Amino acid sequence: MESVSMRKTGKIILFLILGGWLLVSAPARGVDIEGARLWAAPDNTRLVFDISGPVDHTLFSLRNPDRIVIDLANARLRQRLTALDLRKGLIRRIRTGVRSGRNLRVVLDLKTAVRPKSFVLKPSGNYGYRLVIDLHDRRVVKRRRYRPRQRNNKGNRPLVIAIDAGHGGEDPGATGHGGIREKHVVLSIARRLARLINATPGMKAVLIRDGDYYIALRDRITLARQARADMFISIHADAFHDPRARGASVYVLSQRGASSETARWLAEKENASDHIGGVSLSDKSQLLTTVLLDLSMTGTIEASLELGKDVLGQLRRVGRVHKRRVNQAGFAVLKSPDIPSILVETAFISNPYEARKLRSPRHQQRLAASIMRGIRLYFARNPVPGTLRARLDRRHRISRGETLSSIARRYQVSARRIRQVNRLRGNRLRVGQVLKIPPSDS
Repeated sequence: MESVSMRKTGKIILFLILGGWLLVSAPARGVDIEGARLWAAPDNTRLVFDISGPVDHTLFSLRNPDRIVIDLANARLRQRLTALDLRKGLIRRIRTGVRSGRNLRVVLDLKTAVRPKSFVLKPSGNYGYRLVIDLHDRRVVKRRRYRPRQRNNKGNRPLVIAIDAGHGGEDPGATGHGGIREKHVVLSIARRLARLINATPGMKAVLIRDGDYYIALRDRITLARQARADMFISIHADAFHDPRARGASVYVLSQRGASSETARWLAEKENASDHIGGVSLSDKSQLLTTVLLDLSMTGTIEASLELGKDVLGQLRRVGRVHKRRVNQAGFAVLKSPDIPSILVETAFISNPYEARKLRSPRHQQRLAASIMRGIRLYFARNPVPGTLRARLDRRHRISRGETLSSIARRYQVSARRIRQVNRLRGNRLRVGQVLKIPPSDS
């Protein structure tokens, strides 16, 4: 019996030894690099590797010449990277090689020095695991700051409208009926709106995104402030699990979102030397800075609500609206403390009928034109001092006792020109009547 027991014990030990040797000697399951995509923005480039699973990687920079080296542990390249279009962006050439028999090395030869960043994304939507490499041009200032406007006594500067086409690049936004993608539709509408703005005397459009690339939400605000925008319009297309949902919506920042943004500004020391509404915060106490931010945020939300009502009213003329009132939410792109900002959901891309309309260049133009009318209505009632539009879009509401000649003297224009612009047949005025005031005769 003892010999039988020992034989069984010996077999168990031998099995464990062999099993352990097999576990040690068997190669760990590798990660496949199944493809790559590249998006080039004006000052950064994003390279995305589609991978079969999580991957351990290291990234480091080398100089003379400038290049980035990415080492991926136990990884194999399943598709050549030669198909990537490198004419635009910061990458001059991509080289690959194998190290230690199973580790993949990718070398990015660069056109200029960059600040690199890498991270792995988990599966989401139609995408699996991805390794993202972000390269930012070192020549670009590390953080774009608001530059207060110089006083302009001539009053001829243009109104600057920042137009933000949502999503882009690796982030396609919602996908609608027939495969239509939100990022493409909203960029087309944004470009159409920009052309309308640039064709209007005294206005200038700044496209935050003018191509198929991704810009971080915070960077969109920063770019608008760097451009010293007077207004920020973010354009999107809504989506819902029920395809029957339809209609346009307009959003502005909520009070909760404003409170969190104020706290964030106060917590980040780099904001201390910034400006809010042209007022420097660098020499203000914590209490005064808090008061200034709260006042600015409150005033900006009120202006945004007024702008949102004007735009929503015009969108109602070209199609159905999802909600009759302007909505408030904590969207990150609406959190500029001193720029009236709205987010326009042009339609539900998940609705087959509205998705077909969004494909139509004619409907895209109608949407852009409706937003433009809302913008002009807002600035006509709220002229920005020092701008050409403030002179071109002047309005005056008649009060009791006022006459056409007194109004003409006040604005330094002739009564005849006021009659011509407003198509008045005589000098009779009504209390509450709104007159358009032409540019000054002087």
